[in-house]
Amino acid sequence: MKQGQRTCVIGAGVSGLTAGKSLGDWGVAYTCFEASDDVGGNWYFRNPNGRSSAYRSLHIDTSKNAISFSDFPMDERYPDFPHHTEIHQFLREYAERFGLREHIRFETTVERVQRRSGGGWQITTSDGEEHEFDSLLVCNGHHWDPAYPEFPGSFDGDTIHSHHYIDPTEPLDLRGRRVVVVGIGNSGVDIVSELSRKGVAERVMLSTRSGAWIVPKYVFGRPADQVFKTIPWLPIKPQRRLAQALPRVVSGRMEDFGLPTPNHRFLEAHPTVSSELLLRLGSGDAAAKPDIAELQGDRIRFADGTVEEADAIIYATGYRISFPFFDPDFISAPGNVLPLYKRMFKPGIDDLAFIGLGQAIPTIFPFAECQAKLAARWLAGDWAPPQRAEME
Repeated sequence: MKQGQRTCVIGAGVSGLTAGKSLGDWGVAYTCFEASDDVGGNWYFRNPNGRSSAYRSLHIDTSKNAISFSDFPMDERYPDFPHHTEIHQFLREYAERFGLREHIRFETTVERVQRRSGGGWQITTSDGEEHEFDSLLVCNGHHWDPAYPEFPGSFDGDTIHSHHYIDPTEPLDLRGRRVVVVGIGNSGVDIVSELSRKGVAERVMLSTRSGAWIVPKYVFGRPADQVFKTIPWLPIKPQRRLAQALPRVVSGRMEDFGLPTPNHRFLEAHPTVSSELLLRLGSGDAAAKPDIAELQGDRIRFADGTVEEADAIIYATGYRISFPFFDPDFISAPGNVLPLYKRMFKPGIDDLAFIGLGQAIPTIFPFAECQAKLAARWLAGDWAPPQRAEME
């Protein structure tokens, strides 16, 4: 990159912070725009920008070793599986340690991004100002725009997305009620486990279409992601073959708990990490149900023909990849598909990169850091992507 050129970073969550740290390491000038009043993104509980999906009881499902940054590990003050408040504090310490705050304009939302005809970007922010930059790093996250499924019929009870769930009494009072949670990702199973404890909800049902491999947080007394690590020098397919027996050994057959056979092999999708769900199912505190076939007012018919009364539905059904500041005809991800070289670069646009758009195993933290380092090398002129045809 030529001297005097500047980079815009959108967002100050995990991806934006690692981007800022790496840009600083390589001497690349940048400004970060953050809609909130603090760093942390998804890990900032009750984030005033509305984009945090953290609930009150949330602990991360990967260990502190897995979420540590290469030059800023989580120290002995933190437990194996930190609470969201501790992760937020960790990210604040990261920002302070490396002087990232001075580059961040807080409470400044990027409203519109337009590419200039000769290259570079015009950024319009919520304060009405317009800014020009030579390059752009998009770090706005992909766990904030709730995705809802569509089912035949209608439901008379309450419905929310897990994005809005705080605890058993907020935003809905679910105590003593019959609740269906749709989705078997980490948020869904956490909510099922919390609501199905005796004295909370009357009945809790977990509805899933695809199933999942449930892995406990601890194996042999150690965090599971520290026992079963990926092997950097071994291609992913052989690793997956070697790992096929692991969930059977540590968790048993999913079918024995009423869950469907997962529609994918172990590690072909992100596993669901929970040390409580199978206990709740096995104890009868929660019930596993197949996909919803029809909403019938105060009842729900499931794909196996069973019909259950329900008072509330929580959709833990994931998120849409969204870029509200781009013209959809320029950049969008219909069906959550956005083909990117190294999950970062859009072929044909040589001054744009995305950080953190991936569902990495075991977690996004080191993935975003690796991408941020590559982006910084790219912007500093130390590395260049291949030609467009090869990128495609």
